[in-house]
Amino acid sequence: MTLHTELRAKHWVAASFSQCEYPVDSVPAPERILLSPPHLTGQETPRFADGLAAGWLAPAGPIPRAFEAAIAAATGLPHVLATSSGTAALHLGYRLLGLEPGDEVWTSTLTFIATVAPAMQMGARIRLLDVDPRTGLLDPALLREELAAAARRGQLPRVVVPVDLYGAPADIPALREACDAWGVPLLSDSAEAMGATRGNRHAGAGARAVALSFNGNKIITAGGGGALASEDGRLIEHARHLSSHAREDGPHYQHEMTGHAYAMPSVLASVGLAQIAALDNRVAARRAIHARYRAALSDLPGASFLEEPEGTCGNRWLTVLRIGPRAGLHRDTLRRALDAAGIETRTVFKPLHLNPVLRDAPCAGGAHAATIFQEGLCLPSGSALSRAEQGRVITAIRAAWPA
Repeated sequence: MTLHTELRAKHWVAASFSQCEYPVDSVPAPERILLSPPHLTGQETPRFADGLAAGWLAPAGPIPRAFEAAIAAATGLPHVLATSSGTAALHLGYRLLGLEPGDEVWTSTLTFIATVAPAMQMGARIRLLDVDPRTGLLDPALLREELAAAARRGQLPRVVVPVDLYGAPADIPALREACDAWGVPLLSDSAEAMGATRGNRHAGAGARAVALSFNGNKIITAGGGGALASEDGRLIEHARHLSSHAREDGPHYQHEMTGHAYAMPSVLASVGLAQIAALDNRVAARRAIHARYRAALSDLPGASFLEEPEGTCGNRWLTVLRIGPRAGLHRDTLRRALDAAGIETRTVFKPLHLNPVLRDAPCAGGAHAATIFQEGLCLPSGSALSRAEQGRVITAIRAAWPA
């Protein structure tokens, strides 16, 4: 096995086996093109070694704080807590916003289960909303209608959770306007949107709190971990307290409430510090990859792409190709053809209202999300994807498309 092949195999293990978002279809052959493998900067090992030499391993010391400062600088969100995962950040967000058993949480049905799993485990009731058919993002007009109806029946949600799907920023200003009329806070699930912007503000900005992810397949990775960010410093200080078992200051172990072991270890933060310096380049690379897919495939009958919302610059974490009825080709037929050609793809998230675990959850609409799921296929989008590799993907798609 060549060094190049060995490294690609290691990247596949890191990016696929360890990520719960995408079930593994098959063991990849050598030189397989992966969906979104980690893209290393070359500075991870020195950063990691410096931390080890200084004796920092646990979630303490200067390295996590330095990573938090770097996240704040990159996003413009001034207060940041680095966490053990993006899901942990969401869980803390739900606690900070006062979620109690029986409360309602509203979110887009087109998302990964982690958006609502912590709330469900806290005893919340989930209500799902359909998405904009062009972007796949939570529809502000639908949210306004549903909030007005909920107010009439006296059952407003405790929190609304917009999702920055595949790195496209949700319309926080419009969603916040709808929620502010009823005093409902926003918790932005921006796990996939590091580096994305709406206007001159980072994705999620304007929400009460913003959850980020640095999982192995994300645009910036720490090998795991996440962050909770906010414009409210008191909120993040409370989150910091909860993230370390809510231990009170003093010479002995005293607790007025229970917390969690959710702080990010120094070893992950050191990797994140090396990665975040390359954020702008990573976003530019993925946007260029998306642009080339769009230019090369848009002429195919029935082919289209999830649209970028007006006034935004998404990070194009994953490019979503839509295979419409005019294609004469089922999404899974194309997925299997690409798999046979050594190209990893993934379907769009199955809408939550179609998942058995949420079969009884009320859903406002859902047809748009279901259509995107039936048509959508995520293409290889890693920022290290070479032009030759992308050309191989394009060639394979065109070969599988009916003449």
